[in-house]
Amino acid sequence: MRRISWMLAMVMCVTLLLAGCGKKSADDVVKDLSDVVSDLNSYHGTALMTLHTGDTPQEYKVDISYRKPSYYRIAMTNEKKDVTQIVLRNDEGVFVLTPSLNKSFRFKSDWPNNQGQVYLYETLVRSIIGDASRQLATDDKSYVFDVAANYNSHALVRQKIWLSKSNYAPTQVQVSDANAKVVVDLKFDQFAFDTKFDKDSFDMERNMASGKTNTKSEGAPSSGAVDSSGQLDPSGAIDGATGVKSSEAGQEQGTTGDATQQPSGEAKVDGAATGDTSKPDTAASTEQQQSPGASDAAAGTSADPDAAEAMMGEFGLIEPSYTPAGVQIKDTPELDEIGTHAVMLRYSGTYNYTIVEARPKDRAVALAAGELVDIGGSFAVLTGSEQQTLTWMNDGIEFRITSADLPVSEMMQIAASIQDQSGK
Repeated sequence: MRRISWMLAMVMCVTLLLAGCGKKSADDVVKDLSDVVSDLNSYHGTALMTLHTGDTPQEYKVDISYRKPSYYRIAMTNEKKDVTQIVLRNDEGVFVLTPSLNKSFRFKSDWPNNQGQVYLYETLVRSIIGDASRQLATDDKSYVFDVAANYNSHALVRQKIWLSKSNYAPTQVQVSDANAKVVVDLKFDQFAFDTKFDKDSFDMERNMASGKTNTKSEGAPSSGAVDSSGQLDPSGAIDGATGVKSSEAGQEQGTTGDATQQPSGEAKVDGAATGDTSKPDTAASTEQQQSPGASDAAAGTSADPDAAEAMMGEFGLIEPSYTPAGVQIKDTPELDEIGTHAVMLRYSGTYNYTIVEARPKDRAVALAAGELVDIGGSFAVLTGSEQQTLTWMNDGIEFRITSADLPVSEMMQIAASIQDQSGK
């Protein structure tokens, strides 16, 4: 009897030992994640992102590509509006592209090193590794981490990250506010490490051209050798680019010029006042270019004056659904500019700021040194220092929020609340 009891005890000890060896602790997973990131060469994933920031949930298809050391391509598509925006980083800098409108911003930035993005694998891993109070749970297929949300928004507080047990690929991310309400829900359709890309997968002209011809297929990488890539040029030069086609068929043209300062102090950008009274941080230069085969309509110009006027016509006053506490709208003057429709909304109170809405014919004026900002379903560029301006495109309309005292987090919330608004 004593022999049987001893054998049973041994069997139980071995069983418990094996069970303990098969279950990884949070520290074990964190160590593995550090190894995965250090050996990361490339990846590609697609996901459905749902934003619960307004009355109606907004859905976006997100296509994410990365190649070592610093090539990125993020394509975000709003299928309801049939509009795709692309953020591209390559040796030439960081681009924000809207191919269907033939609009592009180009600037120098450390993005995404200086800020996190919920759809980037490195951001998710850094969030897990950097939170000493992280919590780990498991299900049949995933490790589920509950960690702090390190994004440039006070509204995002916590996040849950699902990682596959087989290879640590992300499968889902939920970001919540202070009331534990899910604000961002990202579900990956697929995610693969060590993806092979064509040599021009991160080329600006290719992405502009492919976006005009077939937005449904954007982002899918094709097989091909991975070419060598260099480091991002550390210089602070930045510019904006857009397509303008000459009168001769198939001929492209480029022009340069300066942004003009109006007597009122409002900087004139493509015929619309920004409301920015500060001096530019850098000398503004212009650059115009166009991918082969782009049409005049895509560039915002037309041989038919009536068609051009229709494209540039009034869109109505678009008011944000969010206004900071203690702030009221002051007035809404229409800006008397030639060749474009532009309006301004002036706010005063706790913070003082302006919102300019315009439908510019083309984008030809350089932006000051800026940073990329994700405003939820769209990308914006933040410029300036003492007086800052947040610029972005939505439905063919350019928006600019300018203020000397409005926090960036409030700018982002105002911008996000404009995304699903229509003109009045």
